Amino acid sequence: MNIDILSLFPEMFDGVLHSSIMKKAQEKEAVEFRVTDFRDYSENKHRKVDDYPYGGGAGMVLKPEPLFSAVEAVTENIQTKPRVVLLCPQGERFTQKKAEEFSKEEHLILICGHYEGYDERIREELVTDEISLGDFVLTGGEIAAMAIVDSVVRLLPDVLGNAESSVLDSFSTGLLEHPQYTRPANFRGMEVPEVLLSGNHAKIEEWREEQALLRTFNRRKDLLETAPLTDYQKKRLAELKKQK
Repeated sequence: MNIDILSLFPEMFDGVLHSSIMKKAQEKEAVEFRVTDFRDYSENKHRKVDDYPYGGGAGMVLKPEPLFSAVEAVTENIQTKPRVVLLCPQGERFTQKKAEEFSKEEHLILICGHYEGYDERIREELVTDEISLGDFVLTGGEIAAMAIVDSVVRLLPDVLGNAESSVLDSFSTGLLEHPQYTRPANFRGMEVPEVLLSGNHAKIEEWREEQALLRTFNRRKDLLETAPLTDYQKKRLAELKKQK
């Protein structure tokens, strides 16, 4: 996978893209990153990329020329059609499902904005997706881009050491992940549930399924509206609702 990031602050990505799983993914040649300062594509002698909005108003708006030119430059020798993702508060809320969708692409381009907003022609003609991390405002799109890159790259084949890790993550199954325990079995009087020490894998899976459902019910009921529940889970959910 190729991932291009267009930003006015490319130095912000140095640590993130060269550490931990991102570093390992590049070493395994699962992904190639390029971070481009789209100020380099400004047509202004002062490398200006923003201007006042027509009609007046507060703040500055990103001009179309630098971003159109930057996208054209990073796709010049690319045969496949990339997904061009605009990071903005008005976009679709990012989810695990969207991360899985993006992970199947050959080429992603993430546009990190700043200032008051984007010239509307960028939205209309250049991008394929508008994405938001949630109902809050960040100074720019860089932190959102880092989160998206991390969530997408860890889903690529052979990137994680355990192939099941991403499958069992919270949200991947539609439910929050079940509780996890490790050694020691007794820590300051707090004991690991006996079923996890039993060696009975069928019972352990049953317990995990039950706990995932309970945790989701108690913390994120909204996820249950779209989660692909088994018949047992549906029955158990009905019982939980009655108890409430």
